[in-house]
Amino acid sequence: MIDYLLANMWQLWAVLTVVGLILELTSGDFFLMCIAIGAAGAAIVAPFANIYVQLAVFGLVTLFSLFQVRPFVLRYLHRHDKHRVSNADALMGRQGRVTETIRGNGFGYVAIDGDLWKAVTADDEEIPVDTRVKVVGRESTIITVERL
Repeated sequence: MIDYLLANMWQLWAVLTVVGLILELTSGDFFLMCIAIGAAGAAIVAPFANIYVQLAVFGLVTLFSLFQVRPFVLRYLHRHDKHRVSNADALMGRQGRVTETIRGNGFGYVAIDGDLWKAVTADDEEIPVDTRVKVVGRESTIITVERL
């Protein structure tokens, strides 16, 4: 069995390549892709070299990908990330619908794209259910809204 595996290491390297590519789809930071590139390099030399050369090729190609290819690709793929807001900061300026009356000095709930957010009013006035509102601020997970 071990002799068969050593004679067909390219298959193991190919499986590692495919697994690395599949796992890269879940992370998106191009780290696992570098490992997959290294495994592909090792799979190419596997029919012609022993296990030590394969491991050396895997390590060198992976390191080359990490330090040379990855920064270039990340720079290309994430050019506009500095201008992209995410998470709760993306709520600023969005519109929603009041699902539970927002009391003047209390809280209520607002639905924005199917998510419920705890909300307060900007001017301490009561806002009834089904009123359209706009997000004007946030404090932690509590948003501040005003009527449209």
